[in-house]
Amino acid sequence: MALNYVWVSFFLLAFVAALVRLIGYNDVDIFYNITTAIFDMSKTAVEISLGLIGIMAFWLGIMKIGERGGMIGIFSRAVRPFFSKIFPDVPKDHPAFGSMLMNFSANMLGLDNAATPMGLKAMKELQEVNPDKETASNPQIMFLVLNASSLTLLPISIMAYRKEAGAADPSDIFIPILLATFFSTLTGLIVTALYQRINLLQKTIIMYLGTVGLVIFGLLFYFSQLPPDQVAVITRIMSNVILFGLVVAFITLALIRKINVFEAFIDGAKEGFEVAVKIIPYLVAILVAIAVFRASGLFDMVLGGVASFFGMLGMNTDFVPALPVALMKPLSGSGARGLLIDIMNTTGADSFPSRVASVIQGSTETTFYVLAVYFGSVAIKRTRHALPAALLAELAGVIAAIVIAYIFFH
Repeated sequence: MALNYVWVSFFLLAFVAALVRLIGYNDVDIFYNITTAIFDMSKTAVEISLGLIGIMAFWLGIMKIGERGGMIGIFSRAVRPFFSKIFPDVPKDHPAFGSMLMNFSANMLGLDNAATPMGLKAMKELQEVNPDKETASNPQIMFLVLNASSLTLLPISIMAYRKEAGAADPSDIFIPILLATFFSTLTGLIVTALYQRINLLQKTIIMYLGTVGLVIFGLLFYFSQLPPDQVAVITRIMSNVILFGLVVAFITLALIRKINVFEAFIDGAKEGFEVAVKIIPYLVAILVAIAVFRASGLFDMVLGGVASFFGMLGMNTDFVPALPVALMKPLSGSGARGLLIDIMNTTGADSFPSRVASVIQGSTETTFYVLAVYFGSVAIKRTRHALPAALLAELAGVIAAIVIAYIFFH
């Protein structure tokens, strides 16, 4: 229901804003710009969906091999004690546990192309135990919020953007992003648990979270000892070796268990094609609404209002030039990336706004896109508390990114 109101608001507010610009400021092109944005973004949404077909087909094919070969079951058993506590409505030994773990792992390694198919596979499996097929279940919401909170261990793409823009040390945002994204994910977990009345102070949950914390701080210590120019190289090697190693492990275990690997891959790849086509209407709905909101000028008005607000409070406003990335990221990943690059080109890669924007980019997620794609893949129409919980996690990530950037760079 929340997503319904947000979607409608984008159009109504854009119409009012466009009328004001036409009548009050004689902007005769405003409605033309909005209409053009609708046509352009409708085409873009379909192109994005069709572009996912190859990726979806490959990774869901690999996941099917892992499922029949037993590797997904091994992963499921490894995380079952923890997942059974935060996903209490999912039966024990359900394959969704393994798919969710694969999705979270790919996200943490910064491998978005692999994470999305795995996540959509998990949503489909969670849909199997959802009693109301048109309403998001508690496990689906918990999974989506944790997915959208964007826990990232290796922000490879951000470091690549900074290197391309001429940063003296492209990896100097590595630790700030890791810290900010940890707060984002923790907030998402706490908020969703409160909605669903899940007790997080259980021994199993504390032990698993403590282990993750130790791994994170261990990585922080390891990478802090490396020369800056080696960090990006080593993280890129690590992530891709791990990813391809998993593919080989899936295939090898399936061969050992005498599974027809090729047949399993084809069956999974067919599912990938179906899912990619199925999300088209949901993606069109969300991306067109965002395009209308931007074309009406409301996005720029909101940004100006936020800057004025902090100025009136007498706060340091050095971070304000980075806010376009924070406001755009929930709406559009490519839009936020474009704004980040623009900030670096305008103010310099090593400027404070550029570093703040980089940390924000690495510790937040495209919430509306994620909701559209994941819920659209299983035809969920009523998203319940998914949107507010995901946006609160997003807000926590932005606030943490700004505060941590001041600590590290100001």
